[in-house]
Amino acid sequence: MKINFLMKKRLYFLAIFLVLVVISIGSMSMTQFSIAKCFASIPKAIQWGFGNFYPAGDSFARLPEILLKLQETLLISIAAASVAAIFALFFALMGSRITKVNNFLATLSRFIANVFRNIDVSIWALVLLFSFGQSSLTGYFALFVASFGFLTRAFMETIDEVGSDTAEALRATGANYFSIVFQAIIPMSVSQLISWVLFMIETNIRAATLVGILTGSGIGFLFDLYYKKMDYHASSLVVLSLVVSILLIEQISNYVRRAML
Repeated sequence: MKINFLMKKRLYFLAIFLVLVVISIGSMSMTQFSIAKCFASIPKAIQWGFGNFYPAGDSFARLPEILLKLQETLLISIAAASVAAIFALFFALMGSRITKVNNFLATLSRFIANVFRNIDVSIWALVLLFSFGQSSLTGYFALFVASFGFLTRAFMETIDEVGSDTAEALRATGANYFSIVFQAIIPMSVSQLISWVLFMIETNIRAATLVGILTGSGIGFLFDLYYKKMDYHASSLVVLSLVVSILLIEQISNYVRRAML
């Protein structure tokens, strides 16, 4: 009986694998994609990168402008995640199984979180571009909406993990809703909530470059401008500054997480 079950399971996974292979081959045929040409172009791409895409002496003259746009990008990313966290906490409390007020608000909160979370930040940037045009405000709203969806869902799961026993015990003592939320649920989950916010800030900084290219703002716009002008040395300096800033933010986030635990 057990052997038959394992055989069926293996056949099931084999069938899925074959379907994926057929889809992949069909997609490559339709798009005229060649794996051989792809791998053959890798050495040329590496050679071009080392020969052209590196900071040169003249590109460092643009460093003040790059740092100014980088500062703008970092501030927008942090602001979007921080403000979104406030709204996300409210919706998470409404949508959590433990702290929900009623089933209607819980379902509505979960629906909003799923919609906002499953639409990529680049799509939000394109949608908002028609309303607000190319500006830093558009980039901020795109990051805010994406952060709100992700944090709402993450906060819900974090609050649910606290456990209903604590809330039930406080209800048995006659504690009201606000006492349960602000004296038990949030204090017990605050370290994990802050950890999610820090993670969202890191994610926003990475996504802000693409959003900046689409919305014409921040460090992404500057990279796009230099790249289209074929100023590859300045473009590489933008990428280098982004990498350094992301690594620094990650180190700070890890330090804060360790300090809270």
